[in-house]
Amino acid sequence: MQVPLEIKTAIQIGKPAHEIFEAIVDPDKMKNYFISKSTGRMEEGKHILWNFPEFAADIPIRIGKIEQDGSVSFYWQGAAGKETLVEITLEPQSDCATLVRITEKGMMNNLQGISWLGSNTEGWANCLACMKAWLEYGINLRKGAFDFMRKK
Repeated sequence: MQVPLEIKTAIQIGKPAHEIFEAIVDPDKMKNYFISKSTGRMEEGKHILWNFPEFAADIPIRIGKIEQDGSVSFYWQGAAGKETLVEITLEPQSDCATLVRITEKGMMNNLQGISWLGSNTEGWANCLACMKAWLEYGINLRKGAFDFMRKK
């Protein structure tokens, strides 16, 4: 029996949960650390499209459950032909710090799953580092960082 694979990554950000929550659901804020454009704000049950600066295609996103200032979940094609579930949770550590956890699941322990595990783990760790840099210091680490990945 195959055991499903799961990505887990986390980082503490020196901002309150509400500010981080808004940075996740508001596409104008998300553009500073993750996507290049979106067709709308993340709202429970909504379908939107995301575009990333390093890819030409729009990525369909199906929003799952949202808990104000607490969690956001969505489904996307985390690997070719496979829909995965992403869950982002916010755990206040103090008045000015929040632990942000990202979990992605939905792939089996096979060659495709192992490739997904490595690639998306790297991607989520990078996303969190970029989010921290932007929220705490106003620095957009993604700007130009992945130009080498664009298809020519």
